[in-house]
Amino acid sequence: MEDGKIRVLVVDDHLITRSFFEGTVRSSSGYALAASLASAQEAVVWCRTHSVDLIILDVLMKSGIDGLAAARIIKREHPEVRIILTTSTAEARWLEEAREIGAEAFWFKNYGDTPLLEIMDRTMAGERNYVDVTADIRLGQATRGELTEREMDVLRELISCAPNEQIAEHLGVSLNTVKTHIRHLLEKTGFTDRLELAINASKTGIVVSDRELANPETR
Repeated sequence: MEDGKIRVLVVDDHLITRSFFEGTVRSSSGYALAASLASAQEAVVWCRTHSVDLIILDVLMKSGIDGLAAARIIKREHPEVRIILTTSTAEARWLEEAREIGAEAFWFKNYGDTPLLEIMDRTMAGERNYVDVTADIRLGQATRGELTEREMDVLRELISCAPNEQIAEHLGVSLNTVKTHIRHLLEKTGFTDRLELAINASKTGIVVSDRELANPETR
């Protein structure tokens, strides 16, 4: 720390969100903005030559490695650095991966009532913050909490326009099982067909396909 301030690195490829992160850091006298970067790959390289106490790191990136992959590398090389992973989607699956990586917190930008600055304070105080605030998000007539984990897996495949045969192969289940899960999804949500279901799931961000991650093979 310099002058008693906590050095913060913010990483997000959207200018508006990155500016919000910068403003949050500057709004508190206890924090100092160490740098503001537009890619997760830059963050990995930057940390190798600079000192930082806390990183606010978005998961989804347009190019290069994603935030989860970057967090994994940074935690391996600099375990003392604390990381808050963030996302604007409702993809709760990433919570478990973030825990496994060792990130100290996960903050959903568009959901929940806890301000980012409070999460930052708690994180630097030694708390771990992993509150899943997405269970009540609606997809048609159903909430995410009413859908099973396997139905969520099928939904992730559907938003990538995968045919049933490919879904079955990818998930290691039978074709009939896939059809049953899709039927249950339609019954629960009230949508009329798989296309309407997929379009609305993509719009809400309730799930994110692995294909949307910048470079999932690096994870």
